[in-house]
Amino acid sequence: MRLSITKTKNSTSFYVIKSYKRTSTVFEKLGTLDEVIKKAHGEDPIVWAKNYIAELNKKEKEENLNITIPFSPTKDIQLDKKRLFNGGYLFLQKIYYDLGLNNICSSIEDKYQFKYDLNSILSNLVYSRIIYPSSKLKTLELSKKFIEQPNFELQHIYRALEVISSESDFIQSELYKNSCKYKNRNNKVLYYDCTNYFFEITEEDNLRKYGKSKEHRPNPIVQMGLFMDGDGIPLAFDINPGNTNEQVTLKPLEQKIIKDFNTSKFVVCTDAGLASNANRKFNDTNNRSFITTQSIKKLKGFLKDWVLDLTNGWKMHGSEKTYNISKLRDNDELIKLYKDKTFYKERWIKEDGFEQRLIVTFSIKYQEYQKNIREKQVTRAIKLIESNPKKIGKAKDNDPKRFIETIAATTDGVVAEEMYYQLDQDKINEEAKYDGLYAVCTNLEDSIEDIIKINHRRWEIEESFRIMKSDFKARPVYLSREDRIKAHFTTCFLALVIYRYLENKLDNSYTVSEIIDTLKEYNFLEINGFGYHPVYTRTNLTNILNEKFNFDTSKEIIYTNKFKKIFQETKK
Repeated sequence: MRLSITKTKNSTSFYVIKSYKRTSTVFEKLGTLDEVIKKAHGEDPIVWAKNYIAELNKKEKEENLNITIPFSPTKDIQLDKKRLFNGGYLFLQKIYYDLGLNNICSSIEDKYQFKYDLNSILSNLVYSRIIYPSSKLKTLELSKKFIEQPNFELQHIYRALEVISSESDFIQSELYKNSCKYKNRNNKVLYYDCTNYFFEITEEDNLRKYGKSKEHRPNPIVQMGLFMDGDGIPLAFDINPGNTNEQVTLKPLEQKIIKDFNTSKFVVCTDAGLASNANRKFNDTNNRSFITTQSIKKLKGFLKDWVLDLTNGWKMHGSEKTYNISKLRDNDELIKLYKDKTFYKERWIKEDGFEQRLIVTFSIKYQEYQKNIREKQVTRAIKLIESNPKKIGKAKDNDPKRFIETIAATTDGVVAEEMYYQLDQDKINEEAKYDGLYAVCTNLEDSIEDIIKINHRRWEIEESFRIMKSDFKARPVYLSREDRIKAHFTTCFLALVIYRYLENKLDNSYTVSEIIDTLKEYNFLEINGFGYHPVYTRTNLTNILNEKFNFDTSKEIIYTNKFKKIFQETKK
């Protein structure tokens, strides 16, 4: 490439010309003489332009150069020298810095005036939670797998956990403000749910309490309440003792969101377990609304009869007709005809002066799903009766043992010496009545289709819990101090936020395991004196990651100085 200066009557312009075998073309226009003088910052404009072109030529030569790396079959590799490094964290790092978490750490550092690098510790805890989930001790070692090495020690991690715990609310509120600048947040609909995490201990304390474990573990637990926005991005969380009634956890965290996040007009969507009248009434004021799953079995008798009446009042979206859907239980032709349709009916109910709208839907797909689940449970119940009846104890909710009837008397009424077990067909038939039916309560007057659509996305918050528990290995928790436990869940929450943004950036086209496995295997071999050689498997996903994050690591060698520029790009 060479410099070309073109003069006209009114101006002088500078161009970079690239020559080919039989032709040449303008590679870049550097600008007019006045524009080049500004770029040169006092240097002679022609000298500056030539130096600039010399750098372009040097870069082009490096990029087209075939490198010969001098490996010897007789020379030992260096002892204890790490040569393989992970670069998958760079995509997480870009989102971490785009969300301003580094600036949040700076604000906290200014407040406490400690010596260690909080941003380095927090970022490594977050990246490792996604790529290499492990204990805090192991995390320090695993962080050394990243190309950029950690600059802290284990003692600094534990000190940082105390600060992260104290500033958890500040981190969440600032992160929310920053995230609104990063990407518009759908805070018109908020989803709330609770889960719990177990500890490998037997003695409870102030926070770790015996409670109803989601995993049915006989260990003390803590409870997490989580709010998610309408796009599936986590919004806020809180930790409560394991024996806390989950229904009372919604209001305090929601009040915190209203106060700290400066948002108050939204719809809160919850499942039936959080659908107390107190929570509904709380979200029936000050421009707030609610949509909550309603247990049909827990409705009052006359309302339950109304729901189970399949002969009257059922409608279908887009039609004013009413339907008798009772034949959709066993008529194969009608089932095939209406397989993809959803029927509904609604009414307003008023109890204790509180009005709400009860909406019930019926779909054949949901009917088949529930029937299939129950048939599998009945099969398990039969196996229990046949193989190990002595282990049949008290049945829990949704336990196959609920379909087993215990007989403890002979036919003439005399008490039997042994217990006999058989299927409780009445119980099975009773549950079959509810197949395909689903109910919600709300104070909204929106279309039923919109309300059902909002409620349908509750699965994403349940998936978020599953990701934290399974993919991020957030449990069992091995920390014992209350502040460190809260800090642990703060890092899990941040990891989930960053992961969800990464998922969105990839247009939600890949599974959790596909994304995390790709990040984990996104490795580079360091070539001393040259740079890094990619050793990951190049796939459509790695190509899309490079495209979306605007840096390319798919070449056979990436020079050290180019990687330094990538580091800088991820931290802007």
